[in-house]
Amino acid sequence: MFEQTFKNIDDILHKDAGCGSELDYVEQTSWVLFLKYLDDLEKDKATAAELSGKTYTNIISKEFKWAVWATPKDKDGKLDHHKALTGDDLKDFVDLKLFPYLKKFKADAESADTIEYKIGEIFSELKNRIQSGYNLREVINRIDELRFRTHAEKHEMSHLYEDKIKNMGNAGRNGGEYYTPRALIKTIVKIVAPVIGNKIYDGAVGSAGFLVEAFEYLKHSKKLTTTDVTILQKKTFYGKEKKSLAYIIGTMNMILHGVEAPNIVHTNTLAENIADIQEKDRYDIVLANPPFGGKERAEVQQNFPIKTGETASLFLQHFIKIMKAGGKAGVVIKNTFLSNTDNASVSLRKLLLENCNLHTVLDLPAGTFTGAGVKTVVLFFEKGSSTKKVWFYQLNLDRNLGKGNPLNEKDLADFVELQKTKTDSENSWSIDAKHINQKTFDLSAKNPNKKEEAALRQPQEILEEMKALDEESVDILNSILELI
Repeated sequence: MFEQTFKNIDDILHKDAGCGSELDYVEQTSWVLFLKYLDDLEKDKATAAELSGKTYTNIISKEFKWAVWATPKDKDGKLDHHKALTGDDLKDFVDLKLFPYLKKFKADAESADTIEYKIGEIFSELKNRIQSGYNLREVINRIDELRFRTHAEKHEMSHLYEDKIKNMGNAGRNGGEYYTPRALIKTIVKIVAPVIGNKIYDGAVGSAGFLVEAFEYLKHSKKLTTTDVTILQKKTFYGKEKKSLAYIIGTMNMILHGVEAPNIVHTNTLAENIADIQEKDRYDIVLANPPFGGKERAEVQQNFPIKTGETASLFLQHFIKIMKAGGKAGVVIKNTFLSNTDNASVSLRKLLLENCNLHTVLDLPAGTFTGAGVKTVVLFFEKGSSTKKVWFYQLNLDRNLGKGNPLNEKDLADFVELQKTKTDSENSWSIDAKHINQKTFDLSAKNPNKKEEAALRQPQEILEEMKALDEESVDILNSILELI
């Protein structure tokens, strides 16, 4: 039901002059979906309060409740067409009354860790782009068919919302930064193995996939006490995001998965001077896939001891600094990081090996990130002691990954199993830190156990790589033009 509804909404928005891409479809579906979800959440809270003999105070005042402005019903439970706004009346109400009302929540909220504050923040960032009030009426009617009352309904909806984000990730050149394959995130969370009480951080939060999966993992890690639930809701998940749309999607994704007031901040992580990070700012766990290929300006580079324009290299310095001693991390980075010979890359590898225990490197195949031909690795490290031995695992699959054939958890099962004991196999091997070149600190993932086979590459693979290189060239050119 959810899936068909989302498809129908996309068809409606496709016809609207204000929505030109998949990114717009997701953004506009999101705010309407969020208000319907909020309405059902309030009903659940009111029922729970009544059962325990308490009184529940509604967050949303009567005039702005879903059942009043969006879908007033007649005595038969059908949409009351005499009361339901449509056309210009509906658009004017949303733009001139509803959005300004919701925006005010940010200033009126008691504190930043409340759902009221998050509502205000979301609607301060968003605007209604649906130009036709008739299209908006159709979207509202479709979303009103959805229910978010049972656990199964909420689970299905959050799962399909993830699919929407994935489609957005595949929609354009900048889309890859929104979506990391869920199979990979789940595996990274499993290896890092957070526990309740850890503070978990993603400084390039995007759609909050890492935080969502860490929440799911912790939720099922033990029988939760009331204290555990409060800790998970208020004191566990932290993120920062530079881009407005990603920030909104990430915040809503967390709320739709059950974290009511996620500690996600709309800011440029790299604008913070890492010399200013103090002990109180640090986290136990870092989980992230920072954007790679970006080019940062000179003033941003001044915030880091190792100067480089490469966004991912700056993020890695930030992550190392912001981790507590004994903290653990799983970070996705471009595989060229392992062997680049520029001064910044060499210095950064030296910093990582000397300040952290880089215990595992997962080498991923091309096509892991749909639409991005770049090859990536995942670095697993702990802060506080230097690296003694690095265990490498090269994921070799008997198929090419792509949009219709994505990475799945089964693909990574062997890695998860062998990583527990850092066992050598045809796909895995270890390198003693004392054998790493002390001038270049080269960490190239060259598998000594794999029999080399002279295999011809598939035409599709070559085309995908050419496309990725073209896109990367455009990114670099745009960055240069920005600097001029």
